[in-house]
Amino acid sequence: MKFSKLAIENHQFTIIIIVLFLISGLISLLNMPRSEDPLVTPAGSSIVVIYPGANPLDMEELIIDPVEEALNELEDIKTINSNAEDGLAVIGIEFEAGSDPDEKYSDVVQKVNSIRNDLPENIFSLDITKWSISDVNILQVALVSETASYRELEEEAENLRKSLEKINGVKKAEKWAYPEQEIRVSLDLQKMAQKRIALNQVMGAIQGANQNIPGGNVDIGTKRLNIKTSGSYENISDIRNTVVNARQGKVTYLKDLADVRYDYEDLKYRAHFNGKRSVFVTASQKEGTNIFKVEGNIQKVLSESGEQLPQSILLHTVFDQAESVANRVNGFFINLLQGLILVGGVVLLAVGLRASVIVMIAIPTSILFAISLIDLSNYGLQQMTIAGLVIALGLLVDNAIVVTENISRFIGRGYSNKDAAVEGTSQISWAIVSSTLTTVLAFIPMMMIGDVTGDFIRSMPVTVVYTLLASLFISLTLTPFLASKYLKRNGKTNGGRLRRFLDRFIESKYRHRLDHALAHPKRYLAIALMVFFASLALFPLVGISFFPKAEKPQFIININTPEGTSLDRTAEITGFVESLLAREKNIKHFATNIGQGNPRIYYNVVPEHEKSNHAQILAELDQYQRKSFNRLINGLREKLSGYPGAEIEVKEFEQGPPINAPVEIRILGENLDMLKKISQDIEKIILETPGTINIRNPIRTSKMDLHVNINRDKAAMLGIPLVEIDRSVRAAMAGLAVSQYRDAEGKDYDIVVRLPFNRKPSVLQFDQIYVSSLSGAMVPLKQIAELNFKASPMQIDHYNLDRDVTLTADVLAQYNVGNVTSQVLTKLENYQWPKGYRYSVGGEQESRQESFGGMLQAVLIAVIAIFAVLVLQFRSYSQPLIVFSAIPLAIVGSVIALLITGYTFSFTAFIGLTSLVGIVVNNSIILVDYTNQLRATGKDMISALKEAGETRFMPIILTTATTIGGLLPLTLGGGTLWAPMGWTIIGGLIMSTILTLIIVPVLFKSFTKTEAGF
Repeated sequence: MKFSKLAIENHQFTIIIIVLFLISGLISLLNMPRSEDPLVTPAGSSIVVIYPGANPLDMEELIIDPVEEALNELEDIKTINSNAEDGLAVIGIEFEAGSDPDEKYSDVVQKVNSIRNDLPENIFSLDITKWSISDVNILQVALVSETASYRELEEEAENLRKSLEKINGVKKAEKWAYPEQEIRVSLDLQKMAQKRIALNQVMGAIQGANQNIPGGNVDIGTKRLNIKTSGSYENISDIRNTVVNARQGKVTYLKDLADVRYDYEDLKYRAHFNGKRSVFVTASQKEGTNIFKVEGNIQKVLSESGEQLPQSILLHTVFDQAESVANRVNGFFINLLQGLILVGGVVLLAVGLRASVIVMIAIPTSILFAISLIDLSNYGLQQMTIAGLVIALGLLVDNAIVVTENISRFIGRGYSNKDAAVEGTSQISWAIVSSTLTTVLAFIPMMMIGDVTGDFIRSMPVTVVYTLLASLFISLTLTPFLASKYLKRNGKTNGGRLRRFLDRFIESKYRHRLDHALAHPKRYLAIALMVFFASLALFPLVGISFFPKAEKPQFIININTPEGTSLDRTAEITGFVESLLAREKNIKHFATNIGQGNPRIYYNVVPEHEKSNHAQILAELDQYQRKSFNRLINGLREKLSGYPGAEIEVKEFEQGPPINAPVEIRILGENLDMLKKISQDIEKIILETPGTINIRNPIRTSKMDLHVNINRDKAAMLGIPLVEIDRSVRAAMAGLAVSQYRDAEGKDYDIVVRLPFNRKPSVLQFDQIYVSSLSGAMVPLKQIAELNFKASPMQIDHYNLDRDVTLTADVLAQYNVGNVTSQVLTKLENYQWPKGYRYSVGGEQESRQESFGGMLQAVLIAVIAIFAVLVLQFRSYSQPLIVFSAIPLAIVGSVIALLITGYTFSFTAFIGLTSLVGIVVNNSIILVDYTNQLRATGKDMISALKEAGETRFMPIILTTATTIGGLLPLTLGGGTLWAPMGWTIIGGLIMSTILTLIIVPVLFKSFTKTEAGF
């Protein structure tokens, strides 16, 4: 290959090009986005409809069914999930991987708008949101006070929100957990009945008096003047003085029928920080920005805001993602530095000081080269890209070691340094190009994996590919140039201690073992096959899993009380949990949300919408230590299990795509009563399966509703429309927003009409409700309707347009999720399913099947592509198969390594195995290629195999050692996410290297033609 010769002869140009890439890499390193995890979101949208007063059956019939039918007409749908609860419907639609998120969001908006007129007119709100990772908040702070009013807290929260939103890089800032102020119009319905004034009349009067209709303009001489009419309300007195009725010369004002004043809406969401009343303010980050630059400005704003707060209000940080990102990124960079030291030590011991410096220069140059390409590809620095750099660390010096070693060998033969660099690189160039391509081809298919998991890991293989290609370029240009300038003439004999040890090992051990193997090939092949099949038999003992825990110093506690439970009762139970957390010394602080989930602060945890029977607590520790953390979690679970009247879950954050729970069983059918019966049976099955905790059945029990049973015949005879009855009940009991008032400062308030109660409505208020007939007569509600208690489902779920009940469960840390799920499924197969009812599996198993299926395709594509490259190189079918023998030998080592270390075959272990496909064949390629070169010079097969094995023994051992050295820090310190991948690669490399040096020559002898010039 003349490429290296050109690079050496034109070294000035070569150096300038490399310096340009280094500068580009440094600039990218300083400015590229940083985050904790990859910014991944599937193409999808959520439609949230609030329709107060409607029960789940009404929400299903009036909202979910028509919306689902419209959405189902779209293309590329993966799933449609819907949930109907009291007054709330949530429809989520996810599209197939590869779909354009913006285009699909537009399609969803168009479809929903096309049926908007078919939905009920008095829907309170209908929101369509596009799924976005940038919705995850990078900051959550609490404004805490037990004495300040909610109005004061809201004002300070609004000031802070505005300051945060002005920061460059902040996408959105929001405030949470305070009741909105409104203009409360508390109607005296009995007085209205006496004056024969209907509710519609009051509402119409308010709406009519609050119109702002321009009167046009008029010309007077040379001037044009705008005409101002009555306009909207300017103050609360205007509202009180609204004319509702004028009869027989007497005017009735709104203040004659109602108490009009500022008030708070009913409290539906409370927040505490360390048990004290608070409101939250959150901020999310714009995509493509550096969190540390944003964080610096955020801290300035928080410091200034804290100093300006009244003494009665304190500012506390609940969550700061920049700390997590710093810990994660710094941890990975430490792993990278440790790997660099280990690799450098191995190289120094093997090839001496000068050669090791030449080899080690390839590391920073390749990494900076790769970082510039990563930045150009719009990937930031996060755990996947840095892990890719760590994986590539041990691999990227392989080419430089092989080149330097071969150049050193030519110098030892008497070549000049320049000729040795040219000839040595040329001899090995196609082998290292081929071996690099095979490794690259092992990672490229990972880049093509679909679904969320593929998006999540994609930056890792991209990083490895860029780094390996950069290292190939460096090894063919800069490395031979430096070797030609700085390698000593006696470089061959002046190697390091490791090299001298390996030379002695070759002469005393390897040479004898290779001779024996070549003399008895069948025996060695039989032993290799036995070891391979024995390792496959051990695989069931390893077990299969998906993604592990996130190992963050945070956890959440979900508190769910029976459907229909009041917010006060949920708060009472939450207070008990808070008292337990307050006594735990390891807990730094905790934030409580009653009536809603905590604002979203983790990429795969989506908070619950507004529910009076739900509370969530986010707890944070000073630091994460696995043993103490597990002890704390298990202790809390033990104390909170079996709490009367509530289900309390202690949940850890987990890695990977979002799933409802590790174990998830969907029961599909039509009849709600039958679904309830089956779900109770399946719940019992899950409960009896060892290892399951936090089992949730959304329809375990029914709830009681207060049903207004209208005598339709009597209402018709009295001329009372049903819609008038519904509107009157709604306005009286829940309040009805009829217009908006804007004060002098520009703040908007809803004008809400309702009954005059200070706290919550009671059944007695129904006696105060009057409805108007078409003739204007006011009729008490109790004359045309009676109240009945009626059981109704707590919620109704749909999965792909079918009714379903989804049961979920968590799994204890000491149990394998795959094994627990398998036990549940075995029992489900034996269950007597009624006709028309079935089940499907979700949770970790569904995600694992989708992701592993994609990985299996990636492995097959990688194997075929690598085989094609080898066929092109060797112009043979048998020799690529000989090279491929390293793969089953690597599997042996991977299984044994996982079994010894106690890790399961997780998704990252599968990544490690896929990587091995490209990595382990490199040694075989170097061995087979050099054997072919020797045979082409006229050597017989046995002599060629022996010389190739002894000559390539050193670079094979060194490249294996450097790969292991680069991976070892990540394997030991990267937590449960990366350890399985590291041990898979390390175990596979060790075993395949040991066996390759013996088995490949044996296979070569057994399956290659004996003539030389083949």
